[in-house]
Parts: sequence; C-alpha cells; structure tokens
Amino acid sequence: MMKAEKRVAVALSAALLALVSVPGALADGGTITVNEDISVSEDYDWTRFADDNITLNVYNWGLYISDGSDDSVDVLSAFEELTGIKVNYTTFDSNESLYAKMKSGGATYDVIFPSDYMVGKMAAEGMLAPLDFDNIPNFKEIGEDYLGWDFDPDNTYSVPYTWGTTGLIYNTTLVDEAPTSWAALWDVQYANNVLMFNNSRDAYAIAAKKLGYSLNPASVEEVETVMQELKAQKSVVQAYVMDEIFDKMEGGEAAMAPYYAGDALTMIDENPDLAFVHPSEGVNFFVDSMCIPANSKNKEAAELFINYMCEPSVGLANCDYIGYSTPITRVWEQLDDDLKYNEIAYPGEDVMSKAEVFTTLPDEINAAMDAQWSEMKSYEEGGSGWMVVVLLGLALVISFFNIWRKLRKKVRDDY
Repeated sequence: MMKAEKRVAVALSAALLALVSVPGALADGGTITVNEDISVSEDYDWTRFADDNITLNVYNWGLYISDGSDDSVDVLSAFEELTGIKVNYTTFDSNESLYAKMKSGGATYDVIFPSDYMVGKMAAEGMLAPLDFDNIPNFKEIGEDYLGWDFDPDNTYSVPYTWGTTGLIYNTTLVDEAPTSWAALWDVQYANNVLMFNNSRDAYAIAAKKLGYSLNPASVEEVETVMQELKAQKSVVQAYVMDEIFDKMEGGEAAMAPYYAGDALTMIDENPDLAFVHPSEGVNFFVDSMCIPANSKNKEAAELFINYMCEPSVGLANCDYIGYSTPITRVWEQLDDDLKYNEIAYPGEDVMSKAEVFTTLPDEINAAMDAQWSEMKSYEEGGSGWMVVVLLGLALVISFFNIWRKLRKKVRDDY
C-alpha cells in the first residue's frame, strides 16, 4: 500500500478510536482526544507533570517515529500537548553507537530504544533502570509473542516498541535474477555495487549465516573465521552504511544491500524498482524496546512516555509511518489487510522457523568481535593488503638504513 493510502486508513482508524475532536476533552468511550489522529486512555493521569517544567531526553534510531514528516502524524507534539512535558528528541544509527554514547557518560537520556541483545548487555552492566509497571498500564497491549525473551526474561527493563527481520533489498533493474542467498552480497559481478551494514553485529550475522553458522558466535575462533569472510567481501562492497542506505537504494546508486524489513517497505514505496527477499539460510528476528537508563533524572515521566507510546492510536501512527511491525495486538488488528498480511512486514512460518534472535554475548566474544571488526574496517579504509606490506617493508628499510648510518659513524669516530 502506498504511504498516502495508508495514511487515509490510519486516519479512519484513529477516527474510530477518537469519539470527539476537541483537544484534551473526555470522550464518552473512555478516551481523551488529543487531536484528530491521537486519542488516549481516559483512566490515566496524563497531566500530573504539566507544571513541573520537565524535558525528556529521548534517544531513538533515525527515521523511527511518526514525527510529522511527509504528512505523517506528529506523535511527539501530541504528547507535549497532552502532558505539558517537552521532548528533546535525538537519534543514533546503531546499537553500538548508542552503547558508546551511553558508556562515555557524555549525555543523559530518559528513554532509549535499544535492540534485544543490547538490552541484555546494558542491563547486565547496570545501565538500565527497572521499570515500574504501575506507571505503564498499557503494557497489557503488548502481545505475548513479544515478551519474555532471553535478553530480558521478565521484561524487567524493557517494553517492546517494534519488531522485524533482516533481508536483502535489491534493484530489479540492476540485478538479473532475484537473489535467494546471502552469498549474493559476495558476488563479484556486483563489485562496487553492494552496500553492507556498518555495524559489527548485523554484518557478522550475515557472514555467519552464509557459512552455515549461528548468528550468535560460540567461540573467539568462530568470530575469527566469520570475520575473514567479511574481509573477503570487501572488494565487492561500495560502502558500509546505515541510514545512508535510503538515499543510495532509492536513488539507484547500488544493486543490493542487507537491511531491515520495515525500512525496505519505505524504500520500495519510494522506488518501485526495488524488491525484498528473506535469504534461504535464515535471518535475524529482532525486537527493539523502550528502556530507561539508570541515570535518568525523570524516571516516572519517562514511564509516562513509554505508556503513551503503547497507546493504540500512537502505535498505529508509528506503524504506518515507519513501516516496522507492531507488537501491539490492537494495532495489528486495525491494519489494512495488504499490510497485515504483507510477507515483508509479517513473514510466514517458512521464514520465521529459520529466524534467530541475537543473544547477549560473553565479554570475551564481544571483545573479539569488536576488535576484529575494527581491524577489518581499518584494513578496508587503509587500502589493500599489498600496500600494507609495502609500507611495512619500507619502514623496515628506513630503520635498517638509520642503524647502518649510526654504526658507520661510530666506526669513523673510533678512527
């Protein structure tokens, strides 16, 4: 479904949720209408911080919320209007970037949106605050299939926001035959026409699946083997990207790339020459969650924000705009059939039976992956292997020459 048509469907669904259209008024059906698109539960104190001059620092993935762009619903301004709480909204492009920013202590956030394995890692390191679900009654809206995963078995620290899978997006005018395997990303006929994930965990997962391994490495040796496969791919890769993929794939600047299914829907919407496939070896199934950092200065207001994000009208607006799959049961029920049963957004058992979830890795394997990834990237950026050898050889020649000069000078001085 094209975006404009989807927005009509969302507007109609929102109208069913909102029984009156006066902002802030109580509706007869137990809801409060914020605006023509957003209505929320009546039996919740949304305004208890209205006079406290609070600003929430929210840190999310890029292009991952309905923010008013392209005629979408602005769920953040509706939140501010409803609660009197201001939102300072900024974005990151990978879990690793999020972690590095949090670990450095350079900024303080109130709500963050890490993926599954990063939730587990941050929780284990004491970086997340346990949630008070008395302040998040809309947690009941989340479907059971998206709760209780190993990274947070009791959902102590996390509330699911969206879910999805990875796959291959490709340009049908540049690719002769639809790819079915991750191996297509290594095909030399597409040299300098392939994009690759610019984060270690996603890139590793693809190479691991290509080799027949789990995307969760069992040993340091396994990490080394898989990273060699990524090194072998470099001569084919045009660029390592994250959010840049939108401009490149929509603009026909590359033949294929791995990416997330929700974003694939958006790119296909913008460029009908694009198509998407789940490779036969299996894919990553992920759950992105809302969490509160342990050092948040506004924990209860942050829980109020999470509760708001779980309101069906808000979830519907987000689901429509960003294209990702919803864990909120009532949102899924309101989707138009061509999205509800879309094989990209909601793949069937043939895909899900071979999908894997990232687990939180032991420290030594994490360290090995980070080190190997950094080495691989610097090697790629520094030039080819023969050039490295030449430069090392030149450095040795210069060193030996300097030693020889010193020895020669000493001999002369002795005479």
